Amino acid sequence: MFENLSERFSSAFRSLSGRGTISESNVREALEEIRTALLEADVELGVAREFCDEVMRKATGREVTKSLKPGQELVGIVHDELVAFMGPEDSKLYLVDPGPTIIMMCGLQGSGKTTTCGKLAAYFKKAGRSCLVAAADLQRPAAVEQLQQVVEGVALHAKGSSRIAFYGEPDKCAEYGKAVHAAVGVCRRAVDKARAERFDVVILDTAGRLHVNDELMKELESVRVSVQPHQILLVVDSMTGQDAVRSAKAFHERLSVDGVILTKLDSDTRGGAAITVKKVTGAPIKFLGTGEKFDALDEFSAKRMAGRILGMGDVVALVEKAREEVSDEEAERMAEKLAKGQLTMDDFLSQMKSLRRMGPMKQLLGLLPGVGSALKDINIDDKQFDRLEGMVHSMTAEERKNLKLFNKGRVRRIAEGSGTTPAEVNRLTSQFEMVQKMTASMASGGMAGRMQAAKQMAKSGGMPAMPGMNFKGSSATVSPKARFKQRKK
Repeated sequence: MFENLSERFSSAFRSLSGRGTISESNVREALEEIRTALLEADVELGVAREFCDEVMRKATGREVTKSLKPGQELVGIVHDELVAFMGPEDSKLYLVDPGPTIIMMCGLQGSGKTTTCGKLAAYFKKAGRSCLVAAADLQRPAAVEQLQQVVEGVALHAKGSSRIAFYGEPDKCAEYGKAVHAAVGVCRRAVDKARAERFDVVILDTAGRLHVNDELMKELESVRVSVQPHQILLVVDSMTGQDAVRSAKAFHERLSVDGVILTKLDSDTRGGAAITVKKVTGAPIKFLGTGEKFDALDEFSAKRMAGRILGMGDVVALVEKAREEVSDEEAERMAEKLAKGQLTMDDFLSQMKSLRRMGPMKQLLGLLPGVGSALKDINIDDKQFDRLEGMVHSMTAEERKNLKLFNKGRVRRIAEGSGTTPAEVNRLTSQFEMVQKMTASMASGGMAGRMQAAKQMAKSGGMPAMPGMNFKGSSATVSPKARFKQRKK
């Protein structure tokens, strides 16, 4: 996500290196590259032009802060302007009391609307709010059944203990076309059920089309007039670029949407919709869909999004993901073990499982400042985690606690049991042993311990990101040729 845009922005900023001031002449060239980058990212021409004009107006004649370089100064200006274009931030969904709060979902077919309804239900469940999800899309084949499966999955597997329920009338699908207001009736009865059973929220999954047309808009307007939703949320596929923005504008003109949810931001999207949709529609971006899982729905932050576009990463998002997967008690227990230098393979396995639940490794590393562009040509294969888990699971309880027990016979047995090679097992144990020594040195006390750990890191060329993982070169996997050399050694 945003890789090409980040790269082009960085190139534009580098062109200002060595300049003492930011003048119109030396900024214009950089802005030409920024404008081209925005257009390639599918940002609407008028928006790209307005963005560059604003940056030029704020940058021209500006003195460079003593502690900064001209390129860094321009980064700050562009960052602030990106925040202004995508903000102001308003990611909260306001609930009414007494309930239920009625949320009407709309969007084109294929935008991810039905999946997003399930994610929203999971979001409310985690927040301790009960939620009823109603299937009001009576046109698309099997839409009712699809939503039912999604909602039942959320009720069963999503975090939280609040009630999540589904409401649908599959028999009404046959009436579609004969009874124009069939969807309106479903929505009314769903709201009545939510009110009678005291649900906090009712989500209405309305119909979509491949393209915006008058028939669709009339149906949605009928639903809006009939049930008077408290919030209308528009689901927009960020991969469709300017088409997404045009459809969002059409929906907003007819329905006055209260917020936008951008989906598929985990894909190879160019990012134009994220920059443009707020400026064109005036409706704030509420959430970002970043994957297929129930919890892959992030509250939108213009500042954090601008940071990711400019290659600054999003450490806050990384911390939030870690907090969700690691409890305070687990963190304290691990901190005590690290302080005593008592890290074991069981602890490593537990940490690895927590890390995997946070998402794909490349996506997580991309949240670190300056790392995203470095990962562009690196293929990080998450299946390596399966191999690492296999090796640890093939060890006995005693072997996980004491690496000194390992000999050639044990290594060969572990390799055969996990479908790996003895070289891979040796690499895992040697790197893990190095991490143990570092933590023990740091735990042994004061500056001397930290200096000793630093020496060990220097000798090894830096502490590995994960024992047994190899991110060197253009691939994160061990090639067959490399394995042959390891066996030969």
